[in-house]
Amino acid sequence: MTDTDNLSRRRFLQATGGAASAVALAGCTGDDGNQSEDTTAGGETTTSGGDEVTEVGDNYLRLINSTMTTLDPVESTDTAGGTVIQQVFDGLMNYPNGQVEPEAQLAADYEVADDFLTYTFTLKEGVEYHNGDEVTADDFVYAWERLAASEYSKRAYFILDSIGVEHETMTETTDDGEEQEVYEPGTLGLNAVDDYTLEISLSSPFHATLPMLAYTSFAAVPEGLVDDLDAYDGDMGHDEFATSNPIGAGPFEFDTWSPDTEAIVTRYDDYHGEVAQVDGIHWNVISDSEAQYTYGTVNQNADMVVGNQLPTAQYDPEKVSVEETDDLGRQLGTYGETDSGATMDYEGVSTMSVRYVGFNTDVVDKPVRQAFAYALNQEEVINDVFKGRGETAYHFTPPGIYPEGADAYRQHAEENYPYGYNEQRLDDAQSVMEEAGYGDDNRVSFTMTVYESSDTWNDLAVLMRDKLTSAYIDMEVESAPFSTLLERGRNGDLDVYSLGWVMDWPAPDNFLQLLNPPQTNTDLDAPTSYANWSGTDAASRAEEAWSTVQNNSAPTDEGQQARNEAYIQMEEANWEDVVLLPSHHDLSERFTYQWVDRPVFGTGGTSRQMYNTVSLDDRE
Repeated sequence: MTDTDNLSRRRFLQATGGAASAVALAGCTGDDGNQSEDTTAGGETTTSGGDEVTEVGDNYLRLINSTMTTLDPVESTDTAGGTVIQQVFDGLMNYPNGQVEPEAQLAADYEVADDFLTYTFTLKEGVEYHNGDEVTADDFVYAWERLAASEYSKRAYFILDSIGVEHETMTETTDDGEEQEVYEPGTLGLNAVDDYTLEISLSSPFHATLPMLAYTSFAAVPEGLVDDLDAYDGDMGHDEFATSNPIGAGPFEFDTWSPDTEAIVTRYDDYHGEVAQVDGIHWNVISDSEAQYTYGTVNQNADMVVGNQLPTAQYDPEKVSVEETDDLGRQLGTYGETDSGATMDYEGVSTMSVRYVGFNTDVVDKPVRQAFAYALNQEEVINDVFKGRGETAYHFTPPGIYPEGADAYRQHAEENYPYGYNEQRLDDAQSVMEEAGYGDDNRVSFTMTVYESSDTWNDLAVLMRDKLTSAYIDMEVESAPFSTLLERGRNGDLDVYSLGWVMDWPAPDNFLQLLNPPQTNTDLDAPTSYANWSGTDAASRAEEAWSTVQNNSAPTDEGQQARNEAYIQMEEANWEDVVLLPSHHDLSERFTYQWVDRPVFGTGGTSRQMYNTVSLDDRE
């Protein structure tokens, strides 16, 4: 996931993928002082941040959301907006209930050529958008041209580089007088064979094509709807489409969005799939975590509470009773009683995510980074800082997509992780510093920056600061607004920092692109991470391994084997130089009042789940 603008092929996968997604990953929605006033759950008017919120009926699903920036599928990079977009727009493929095995959605069928370069999709016939237009293959040609060429697209690299749809480039001169190759509009390798047949041509095979197409950036949009492409007249301005009139083919149609206050969608009765059982969904937009807690858990005004909407400070792990772990590893049970005396249904799912401590290697020497790794006890972090809300991380790749699976993940870490598996080794931290010439008369100083709305990351940083003192390290801890942290990172103005990554597609290369050394250079316009990793044997091995991944991208057993070996090489190279130090993988949790009947979400997370199959009984 990225917060950057359109990207050219020359800037291959140089999007700051962890930027936008780290907000969602850490539950870091900011603290802008919004407060929610006391309300009841019976459909009464509520307020948030001083603005009146619309009264809705009893058969509306009531949820909490954070501040959104846009409802345009090609522009949105935040989980808050993505949650709403998932309900309004449909694509060829979908992650069913947030599970990461994609299923056909608007596609009735598809074929893949033997060389994996041509994908042919047959669309469902008679599917209508919310404005009554029928969904056709030309709509996908248009929607994906917007993804590649619109000035508002933040995901151009998805189609141009990640999937690698065929296209031509042209030379463009930047404001600095430099020439660069950029996408030439209108040249995508897409062909609407007829109204219901779409043909996609790739420049080279890509093993995750179908999962990528399940991302909302590839959603269908009526042809010529928005006025942001020269080749189309456009029926409405982009601002109207992105904020007040988004038109999709999903199970809910847009009703209202008032920034920092609320968003509402209503049931679309002519939906091509299972028509929604609720009349609509109402999100109360509350950015302050304490206000979210009061609104959703104390006053019971939200039907479901997700993640840090029940903040770690108020979370009591002793109240979790896991009654079942299903065959997908999802923990099911109850949570309670809450402060309001309720017992809520509980879901805990290890999602495709990683949180990590990043190092600017130009500033922080390798022995110092190694000392940090020796001092970090991942198990202690999970238990004492995050109250068990996560899974210890030793690889950058989440266990669910690690080569050969979660058991191989743990075995490789237990047998090979050099800094102590579930233990701290402060003596080794001190020794590696002494061997490098550090001591009481030659201490090292640097600053760790965490985003200011995350108390847990601040607690982790303070814990590490105190540990590292005995290893001749004086670490200061500072906090910064999330957007400031990202800007400083891109400019190379961070020593050590906290960030996270949520999957764009469920494969290790989506995560390990952050460890491709050339893409960590903060002299780039949009580095994937802020490490400046170069000039070491480990960096060379990581770069070579990434080339192996890129050169073996076909969805074949042979290609998978080559990628798997390269993935592990990249993980071990990262261990050696301690560039991005994993701390934990998220345990995504949802707390649901017992009047709600809903499917369990999968490892893709709640933001990728559609709510048309949710039903409500009488609220208590």
